[in-house]
Amino acid sequence: MGGIRVVARIRPQQDSELERDCIVSATGPDGDASSQPSVVRIPSFKNENEVFSFQFSSVYDQASTQQTIFDNEITPTIKHLFNGFDVTIFAYGVTGTGKTHTMRGGKSLADRGIIPRLLSSTYRRCRKIEKDSAGKTSVGITLSYYEIYNDKVFDLLEPPEKRTMSGLHLRDNGGKTVVVGLTERPCESLKQFEKMYDEANINRSTSATKLNAHSSRSHAILCFKITMTTGDEIRVSTASAIDLAGSEDNRRTDNGKERLVESASINKSLFVIAKCVEAISQNHARIPYRESKMTRILSLGQNNGLTVMILNLAPGRSYHLDTISSLNFANRTKKIEIREIENEPITKGCSRAVPTLMGSSMQRQPLRPLANTVHNTAMGTKASLKLEVKPAKTFSVYSDRPKNPSMPTQVPKDTVRRSSPLKRPSEAGSSTFNRPAKRRSPNRDHRPSGAMSKEAIEDMIEKKVTDILAARAMDHSSTAPVPEISEDVQKRLELLEKKIDGHDDEREQGLTFLLMAKQHAVRGEDRSALRMFLLARDYFPDNVKLTMKIERLQCKLKEQQPMKQESADAETDDTSKEQPGRHNEVTDSQCRKTGGRHDGRSANDDEYRDEIAADGEEGYDSTDSFRYRPKKAKGSKKAAARSIGTAESASSADSPRTKQLLSIINSRDVGQIRLLQGVGAKRAEAMVEALCGGEEGDGSCQVVVSSLAQLGHLRGVGVKTVEKMRSGLVV
Repeated sequence: MGGIRVVARIRPQQDSELERDCIVSATGPDGDASSQPSVVRIPSFKNENEVFSFQFSSVYDQASTQQTIFDNEITPTIKHLFNGFDVTIFAYGVTGTGKTHTMRGGKSLADRGIIPRLLSSTYRRCRKIEKDSAGKTSVGITLSYYEIYNDKVFDLLEPPEKRTMSGLHLRDNGGKTVVVGLTERPCESLKQFEKMYDEANINRSTSATKLNAHSSRSHAILCFKITMTTGDEIRVSTASAIDLAGSEDNRRTDNGKERLVESASINKSLFVIAKCVEAISQNHARIPYRESKMTRILSLGQNNGLTVMILNLAPGRSYHLDTISSLNFANRTKKIEIREIENEPITKGCSRAVPTLMGSSMQRQPLRPLANTVHNTAMGTKASLKLEVKPAKTFSVYSDRPKNPSMPTQVPKDTVRRSSPLKRPSEAGSSTFNRPAKRRSPNRDHRPSGAMSKEAIEDMIEKKVTDILAARAMDHSSTAPVPEISEDVQKRLELLEKKIDGHDDEREQGLTFLLMAKQHAVRGEDRSALRMFLLARDYFPDNVKLTMKIERLQCKLKEQQPMKQESADAETDDTSKEQPGRHNEVTDSQCRKTGGRHDGRSANDDEYRDEIAADGEEGYDSTDSFRYRPKKAKGSKKAAARSIGTAESASSADSPRTKQLLSIINSRDVGQIRLLQGVGAKRAEAMVEALCGGEEGDGSCQVVVSSLAQLGHLRGVGVKTVEKMRSGLVV
């Protein structure tokens, strides 16, 4: 048993990064900088004085080269590869940390990554093995290269136009995950590999983001299979180099629509890998390998070979949280134990001989019947009997002629059964046990024979005629005419048919009236609601709830009628008592200050009273005739509402609630007025300005409200507002 070897690599700083923002460092186990680094130190995100330390197999700082990492970490695994062990190498880290540079590298010799160096070392070792064995051992290498893009597998050795929308499928074969339909090409030299590898990388999905100009948008998996043949023995081993796409924060990468879909798929697969590592470290019974195709292929903890993880880290402060998350993942991954098992060699040659069931040397024993059962005993006794000739079938039931005695009887054909050439011939010992004949039914010997008598034929004919007549009578009774349906039943049937066909327009119209009535009731328009309820009652005459609502609304409107009459009388008195020259008369300048219009006409004009009467009932008559009256123009209504009368005398018939309301209004206290129901701060200030005779509030012409009608004519106050204020008072 061995664990996953985790190697951390800190990439160099970029030109856009500052040296003071470098927060990741590599040190020795005891903080000694001279020894081989194996500890990564990074400060806490919340408290920089607290430093986190993560220890791995090896840690390489920013000055490390590609050759150093390959010689120290990858070269020791090559000899295990030729000894029959499988090797898996994968790079992990967030986007922009140098994973693709570590695995693939650049074009120059010094910048070559792990994959080209691994293939180069493999070809050199192949030639050395063939040379040392004097040609007795031959080594062959086959290459396959594919990517996982948006959780779909695509072959990179094939052109993109040959791809399907669903991609390739995965199957399990002997504990290993196999890609169905994946191309495997033989690769005989390093030059041929470099050509195939460069062409395949063109087909890989890459794109530019805000953090990386050549960001990998897929997980790339390169597999090369080594087949060593020595005489009759074949040994196969596989090396897999995986370049994982980095996790992304879309707020920093500034991804568009297509990049967001790719980023979601990448982050999901990496999250599933983290879930698998967490489940393995906690010894869970179920490991969620099948939640992602990447985890099925990687199979951490299930593969029987060597696994090397290269953790790529960014030194900058902008990657602080991502770096800590990657270090935590790698710290859990290094605790996974795997079985380093060598692949068994395969021997050439034919498989072991399997004995066949056919042949002349094989002696088959004849079948013997069980003699201790009654069934087999009876079968054995009947086998010795001769086959009896079956009597001929007679059809003389409807015939009055006797059977022709010269008709030959049916004799069974004595034919010999031909045996199939594929069947084995029976032996002499089993010839005595022939299959018994089929048992005859005992009723066959008692069949009637000969001609029927004349009386029997007549009885039979009479019986048949009687049955036919009875059947016809039953048919006539079933087709009897249906009695006529009454008109009420016919109407109900027609209504049911309309209801079933979905054409019940009358009911829909009634429901429409009910909906309109409810909307009017919510807005406080009681007369309109009553009208709609009355129209809906014609469609639902037996609805008790609807009748109760109508009665309730009628009672409510009757209670409101005396109050409106009282308001109208008070308005008439105030208008008749109005005299010019009083201290509360509204002049032209004051009308302009209050936003009203002065057209030179008297305040008790007929048009003024008509507009006031039409204001309170939402455009309907005060009677129950429901006759619609169109509203006046908005400008004239506002002018009439702002023309306030200046009557001093108040009606002696006012109730205590009305007196209390008028005293609060005439006090001109904004604090008290705004506490009334339906009055806010702005409306209270507008009322006080109107009472004080202008917006300046100089008090030169103060208005005294002596009735509810006058109060309803103030700016911003209507009949409904007056009713709300009056009903909200508690006496």
